[in-house]
Amino acid sequence: MTRMTVPHSSRRAREIQESPIRKLAPLADAATAKGTRIFHLNIGQPDIPTPPDYWSAITSQLPPVLAYGPSNGLPDLRKAISGYYGRAGIDVAPEEVLITTGGSEAVVFAMMAVCDEGDEVVCFEPFYTNYNGFATMAGVRLVPVTSSPDDGFHLPDDEAIESRIGDRTRALLICNPNNPTGTVLKREEVERLAEIAKRRNLFLLADEVYRDFVFDGRSHASVLEVSGCKDSVIVMDSISKRFSSCGARLGDMVVRNPELMAGILKFAQARLCPPTLAQFGAIYMYDHLGEDYFSGVTSTYQSRRDVLLECLSGVEGVFFQKPEGAFYAMVGLPVDDTDDFAAWLLRDFSDAGETTMVAPGAGFYATPGLGKNEIRIAYVLEEARMRRALEILGRGLAAYGA
Repeated sequence: MTRMTVPHSSRRAREIQESPIRKLAPLADAATAKGTRIFHLNIGQPDIPTPPDYWSAITSQLPPVLAYGPSNGLPDLRKAISGYYGRAGIDVAPEEVLITTGGSEAVVFAMMAVCDEGDEVVCFEPFYTNYNGFATMAGVRLVPVTSSPDDGFHLPDDEAIESRIGDRTRALLICNPNNPTGTVLKREEVERLAEIAKRRNLFLLADEVYRDFVFDGRSHASVLEVSGCKDSVIVMDSISKRFSSCGARLGDMVVRNPELMAGILKFAQARLCPPTLAQFGAIYMYDHLGEDYFSGVTSTYQSRRDVLLECLSGVEGVFFQKPEGAFYAMVGLPVDDTDDFAAWLLRDFSDAGETTMVAPGAGFYATPGLGKNEIRIAYVLEEARMRRALEILGRGLAAYGA
């Protein structure tokens, strides 16, 4: 009898990282099935309502046929994003904007545009965990530079950064404001990175999804404002958090290098077009939601940040720095393995029928062994629910330690 063989999956499929944010979902489902109420601090899904005018803008423009749109996005949306940057004092032409299917596609396109398979991108850990998956999909190797919680995860010195740049390095990658740390890079840090990129002939890729959410009177310094590196900068962005519309799956890229943009456009043509209905809503929001909207949302997140500080500052063994923007914090815990602790909270612990879900920290690092005693908290719940979620977390820590 001939033995049947089964073809094996690709290297990409075998090596891509499981999401540390979503891998605990089966335990959460099981806890919910038992009747346990879960407070989700594990995922960056805001509970701030999507602006009602978003839905009105979509329904008021429904075409008789939902046809393919342009591969680089609707002209009115690219013009609206150009205007959004213009109001911030940043000159971006509509033809320098390309609309993507979520910020995720923007990051993948950027990696594919500047790297060949086997090339390297230097990034700063802890970093948004899905960068690992995006790099695997693009055939790129992430090379980490470790930042420290002691100084709020700001950039290390130039020597530490340049020591990680090798013959295959093609780009530096930053997230500013940062997911998962909440760090907001100072202008001199952004300029220092741009200078390194220029000196070493590298691209500078900047994930600026949270650029509108900075706290305590700070201002955001975009790589688009740095002079002398116009052709080597790519900005990746999204409406997911800006307008509390994660499910719209709509992002964009700003690329001022015509040759680079021409290559990225061919990637965009291969996937046809970004979501048309979501673009109708985004056009309205970019054209009509201004400083009052953004200051209100930022104030809400800053207040939730302050709740985090208040509730965790007195918990024994917990360490974290005051987040400066976005809506995340990397929090050190007095446990050896936060993967086990996060699973235990869902599987074995509840307080009055309720528990809290967090994201284990190790998945936000590329260096093995780092982050094992950290969690990422997304403070995306309204204040009363945040307080209860953090109360449960504190009680869970005490019970787990015992």
